[in-house]
Amino acid sequence: MLRSVKALVLFSLLLCLPVVAQASRDHAHNDAELTLVNEAGLPAEARETLHLVKQHGPFPFPRDGVEFSNYEHRLPRQPRGYYHEYTVKTPGAHNRGARRIVCGPLPECYYTGDHYRTFQRIKG
Repeated sequence: MLRSVKALVLFSLLLCLPVVAQASRDHAHNDAELTLVNEAGLPAEARETLHLVKQHGPFPFPRDGVEFSNYEHRLPRQPRGYYHEYTVKTPGAHNRGARRIVCGPLPECYYTGDHYRTFQRIKG
């Protein structure tokens, strides 16, 4: 009986492995998996924010430049403190909106228009 229980547990675990492997792949992004966008292909407000990032400010929002922790694992994994986020103004929004630019060391920057659900690597 104990032998059949062990076999059943092992079989159950093996059935779960493809799901776990897929989840790991979904969160193990690297640059090759991100779409690319030219700076000219960004919204005008994102181009303005990127210009400010390259100049090191001044930034219009107090939270601009704070550490981006990459909890969603949408960007390549890097050590804590590697990424920083900057607000991209959203016309008509009464708050910071959903658009951001997230950068590692320049020129490595990414654009998200949907509050970190998807990113595009900015060619630069």
